[in-house]
Amino acid sequence: MLTFLKAQTSSLIASAADFLITVLLVELTGTRIILASVEGTLSGGIINFIINRYWVFSGGEKKKRVQIFRYTMVWTGNLALNASGMYLVTHYTDLNYIVSKIFISVLVGVLYNYFLQKRFVFK
Repeated sequence: MLTFLKAQTSSLIASAADFLITVLLVELTGTRIILASVEGTLSGGIINFIINRYWVFSGGEKKKRVQIFRYTMVWTGNLALNASGMYLVTHYTDLNYIVSKIFISVLVGVLYNYFLQKRFVFK
């Protein structure tokens, strides 16, 4: 249970960076929502890997290159799920892009990221 809570804390920190970058790009620079979401997801992914490797899953003693490769595979799926989810929700509903991003991020984070990181990336 502690590992799950630590992973959710890491995810929250990474998501905060992701959302901050997404909102700043959309609101301050006029970047398209999907591109801004991808940039935010990339930044959040880097932060999430670092926190997970050294704090959540204590993977510091394992091969970093293997973990980076595995994380990149999982993160690529995460990016695809987030971007396509954002597109579908913002394109087919009247939800604000921030609400859409929250909804999609939580769904992907709990149902996809945690389990793959625990059982594949940092096992």
